[in-house]
Amino acid sequence: MGKLTVGALRAVIVVVLAGTVFVQASMVWALATDPEDGSLPLTPLRLVTILGMVSAQVALVCVWRLVTMVRRGTVFSHAAFRYVDFVIGSIVAAALVWFAVTALNAPGQREDPGVTLIMGGVGLAILGVALIVLVLRMLLAQAVARDTEAAQMQGELDEVI
Repeated sequence: MGKLTVGALRAVIVVVLAGTVFVQASMVWALATDPEDGSLPLTPLRLVTILGMVSAQVALVCVWRLVTMVRRGTVFSHAAFRYVDFVIGSIVAAALVWFAVTALNAPGQREDPGVTLIMGGVGLAILGVALIVLVLRMLLAQAVARDTEAAQMQGELDEVI
């Protein structure tokens, strides 16, 4: 990865992290100061929003660490699996949070159940992203295995020569 690409990605991560922290702070402030008026279950939605932001923050921090490993040339190691596993877990958590939002929103959509179906479809799409990252994790595992094998063969070749 080039320096420009890494810099741009890190800038995006910083902006998104700052945004999620702002949203979390706003939700905590709203929980503490703004009473519900009874039209929507605001407290559960606010709590779910805070949890959703946590899952996004975990994924962003892990991506930051993986980008650092790429820049150092150490991404093809077993240490990278921990970060990829956390990214997968945070995406699954985000999907579960989205399904919670869908369930909280569903009673208000009795006249138009299509909204609930669309929201459920979005949750399934989020789970699909987790599956894509899982496939990428498997590719990383193959690359690490090949890298280890190549290092072993290079060591054997060095002994022969």
